[in-house]
Amino acid sequence: MTYTIYELLCFFVIYSVLGWCLEVCFCTINTGQFVNRGFLNGPVCPIYGFGMVIVLVALTPLAHSLPVLFVGGALLTSALELAAGWILKKVFHTSWWDYSDVPFNLGGYICLKFSLAWGVAVVAVMKGVQPAVAALVRAVPRTLGIVLLYSPLEQAFLGRRRQGLAIALWKPAAVSLAATAAALLGTFPVQLAGFGGFPPLLPLAN
Repeated sequence: MTYTIYELLCFFVIYSVLGWCLEVCFCTINTGQFVNRGFLNGPVCPIYGFGMVIVLVALTPLAHSLPVLFVGGALLTSALELAAGWILKKVFHTSWWDYSDVPFNLGGYICLKFSLAWGVAVVAVMKGVQPAVAALVRAVPRTLGIVLLYSPLEQAFLGRRRQGLAIALWKPAAVSLAATAAALLGTFPVQLAGFGGFPPLLPLAN
């Protein structure tokens, strides 16, 4: 299966927003308060969008093989996480995650434990989530899809702070999701003790 540029842009936005919701949920559970985890303007975490686009382009032809999908997903996402972490540290002088205390880490940017977790996540998303996302994108008329794409891309990358509609739609949804997860799972990070909990989710000062 091949994807058009338009479809890849849609996937980028969708997974950037889903990644933001995921980060906000984790942070809300860990801190007990809402923290905007977006690095750019609006409810987006572009590293998730870039990561999924890279995975889709590189691994879709190999998606029939679960071992290849797992290994490829772990390697690609870890490479992206390493590059993004290094850029944030060296260029923007901030760290949004730190694996320094986790065994088998590389500069605190990546570690074996979470690289394996990313591999599992890639398999789960490619097999369970992406088919539904692709069907949704193809079901939306192209003109409407372009209109829906314009606002988050402009807001995130052009620095326009017209966040009213986006925040009104996504912030309550993310907070509600996080609150529900916290209520249902309670000690969520502790229950994932096999992964050693989660690394700090707030920006870390130098």
